Amino acid sequence: MSQLTIRSLAELLQHEGQELGISDYFTITQEQINQFAAATLDHQWIHVDTERAKTESPFGAPIAHGYLTVSLLPYFWNQIIAIENLKLQVNYEIEQLRFNQPVLVDSQVRLHAKLLSVKDLRGVAKTRIEVKMEIKDQKKPAYNGVITFLYHFM
Repeated sequence: MSQLTIRSLAELLQHEGQELGISDYFTITQEQINQFAAATLDHQWIHVDTERAKTESPFGAPIAHGYLTVSLLPYFWNQIIAIENLKLQVNYEIEQLRFNQPVLVDSQVRLHAKLLSVKDLRGVAKTRIEVKMEIKDQKKPAYNGVITFLYHFM
């Protein structure tokens, strides 16, 4: 994986409509699922009860919380792109997010990103990015959607 570096709004505009990259694979562990459950107070058995999930779940194993997989967006995004010369970056919006397939414990996932659009809002770049979380060896992605970041360049 080679990380793209952007240093200005003008450089960002040059990548509008293009694929930005793909992150490295990352393994979702039971420990991470348990920590996410503790942080969000979402202890549904399908996530945290490994024995019950093996016998009663239609998936045959615990699955990651959908929002756990979404919370990994910043981690993956920083592997794909480095935005320099910033005063501030703001998470603005997630739209059209669809969970397509559950992520089983110990699955490997990675993110694909495409820059759909960039708008110059008086020096603030409003970027819409199409994201897709791929699950290794699976045809359907874990999710896909569009995220929006605001970049305040120096």
